[in-house]
Amino acid sequence: MEQDVIRSPGSPLDRGGRRGRSGQGESGDQARPASSDLTELFRERHLELVRLALLVVGDLATAEDVVQDAFEQLHKRWHTLRRQSSALDYVRSTVLNRGRSVLRRRGVARRYEPRIATPATVEAGSAVEQRSEFLDAFRSLPRRQREVLALRYYLDLSVADAAAVLRLSEGTVRSTASRGLAALARILDVPEEGSPR
Repeated sequence: MEQDVIRSPGSPLDRGGRRGRSGQGESGDQARPASSDLTELFRERHLELVRLALLVVGDLATAEDVVQDAFEQLHKRWHTLRRQSSALDYVRSTVLNRGRSVLRRRGVARRYEPRIATPATVEAGSAVEQRSEFLDAFRSLPRRQREVLALRYYLDLSVADAAAVLRLSEGTVRSTASRGLAALARILDVPEEGSPR
């Protein structure tokens, strides 16, 4: 029985601890992912999602944790998805949401941490987090602009796909991307014809 649960993530036994005659619970096959669906999504998109999370949170270990949490959440909520095809949008959106939570927690921690670090220690920590002028400029943008630019130009999603992940209109995605690119150009002092991309 335990192996059956492992083979079919998201498909708990029915309340009585038994399956129906066909080996399924009362809600049928549509509410549950085949193990291959989640496994395939994980294999195909894990690296892309870690890169997205890394761009948001700034360090690899936290990015991997964020993606792991997002897949756990997807596993738990699979039966609530309207379409299986929305699983990727769901997990991308969850990565962004969890990334925001990480940044909020960091902000609170910074406010309350004791001021005992020497200037050299603070400098070394900053160098690790902010490796390049572009990342510094990118991180200075408002949250929505960062998310839109990451989805559009880092993950190379279409306007429609980025809008689906962020639950925004396509027009909002276009205008936010335009404002974000213009802001990056100003910060990086890129000539008007050029692009920071």
